[in-house]
Amino acid sequence: MTEYNFYCDESCHLEHDNSNVMVLGAVWCPKEKRHEINERIKEIKARNGIQPNAELKWTKVSPVKKQVYEDLINYFFDEKDLHFRGLLIPHKDELKHLEFNQTHDEWYYKMYFSMLKAMLLPTEKYNIFIDIKDTHSSQKAQKLQEVIRNSIYDFSKSIIKQVKPIRSDEVQIMQITDVLIGAFGYKNRQFPEGEKRSQTKAELIQLIQKRSGYSLERSTLLREDKCNLFVWKARTNG
Repeated sequence: MTEYNFYCDESCHLEHDNSNVMVLGAVWCPKEKRHEINERIKEIKARNGIQPNAELKWTKVSPVKKQVYEDLINYFFDEKDLHFRGLLIPHKDELKHLEFNQTHDEWYYKMYFSMLKAMLLPTEKYNIFIDIKDTHSSQKAQKLQEVIRNSIYDFSKSIIKQVKPIRSDEVQIMQITDVLIGAFGYKNRQFPEGEKRSQTKAELIQLIQKRSGYSLERSTLLREDKCNLFVWKARTNG
């Protein structure tokens, strides 16, 4: 039995914002490898003249920092113990929760479980960490833990050991999650007319496409192990 750590993040998850897409994602690795991987990411930062405690985020991508993001992406694909699962909701603005007798929050937890469930095995153990977004993160973690355990019948708490909020600026691996879900969402986002797209971000997306072999616009096979993508489709836009 192997114990894994999942580092989860989300982008454009609010019901009413300026984005038509929402992305949930997780990078995971064996728990025993987490320290080694975190140190490698610090080395990548140091090699590029960036302090270890400086946070790498998709929103901070810029031409002068392009190399460190390229190195981070290449490290993810070169490290056999790192894996990514991303779920994209392409038309969040068209959701009709009332027709399905659900709130946005209830749907959100369903989507989070949909993102994780394909990666969970009853024979393994998991620690799931979510990025702290606001003062409600602890309640969100508790609710997500309840939803996941109930959905996989883990009443003995032997599969899901914990769901815990953490700060992404303090955990290096979480920063890979942020970059990958940022790219996944950016590739599929509809931009307002006249809004300029970032050339640097476009080049990083091209690198991810080249290394993964995927367009980032379609679902991969469910058994894809390295870069597993799921583009969610609503029932009659519900």
